[in-house]
Amino acid sequence: MAINADTLLERLYLKSQITRWRIMAVVFAVIAAVVAFERFSPHSPIEKDYVARLSFDGIIDDDRKVYDLIDDIGDNHKIKAVIVWLDTPGGSAVGGEEVYLRLRQLSEKKPVVAVMRSIAASAGYLVALGTDHIMARDGTITGSIGVLIETAEVTELAEKLGIKPVIIKSSPLKGSPSPFEKQTPESNRAVQDVINDFYVRFVDIVAERRHLPHETALQLADGRVYSGKRAVEDKLIDTIGGEDEAMKWLVAEKHIPEGLDIKDVKAEQENSLFDQLTQSVAGKFFQRSSVTLDGLVAMWHPHLQ
Repeated sequence: MAINADTLLERLYLKSQITRWRIMAVVFAVIAAVVAFERFSPHSPIEKDYVARLSFDGIIDDDRKVYDLIDDIGDNHKIKAVIVWLDTPGGSAVGGEEVYLRLRQLSEKKPVVAVMRSIAASAGYLVALGTDHIMARDGTITGSIGVLIETAEVTELAEKLGIKPVIIKSSPLKGSPSPFEKQTPESNRAVQDVINDFYVRFVDIVAERRHLPHETALQLADGRVYSGKRAVEDKLIDTIGGEDEAMKWLVAEKHIPEGLDIKDVKAEQENSLFDQLTQSVAGKFFQRSSVTLDGLVAMWHPHLQ
């Protein structure tokens, strides 16, 4: 069948349109692939070098995602240095110790500096010890070097309510401390031994990382908190400053290029609304550690009467 000129022109026009859309689809696919590679790959050729901000806000827990994140930071060649932003009263002794160890490994690959904010105490201070340099503001609360186990003893209350706990166990110290049993000298000593083990470890880390005589570290580690100003005087931290001063230190002492952007790096979390609320400012200062943390706790909070 013969095709007239108008039909031929129309078909040529449609073919050119299809070709144009195909080209645009390919271009968009390439752009999407590049963006995805830049977003998810630590080896993107497009992303510029930067300084990572690793934040610890609220309670420090034993979180594998955080540990993996620290390892990933060490493998990312675009990250030239790390600022550890601390605003935490502490938390799990194991969590604090694990982050400390991971930061020590990270510091072998790139410089790491801690910036303390309102509070960086107990396990939060332990985390700071894992960095190369520690800064705080004059009003920062830090220190509280130590560890505790908190529980409650409700035997008299249970008796008044007519409740008689029945506990069957293999040995007298099994399950101690328990809220349903009165503490004995033997059970107190057993728990104290556990606390002392990690306390000795904590003090040893302070002495080693802050280049202090062990006797001096032991005197400073009596559980008290220090202001940032006092912590500098006692050599628990290095200097007064914030993020700007941290960047200047990285440039001057670690030869990091000037003008690098600071980018937040975060572990993927799925926090419930309750978790977010308990990590608010009120939660940091007034929640009881035994509500959310089991085992040894390295956390500062005021005791409410």
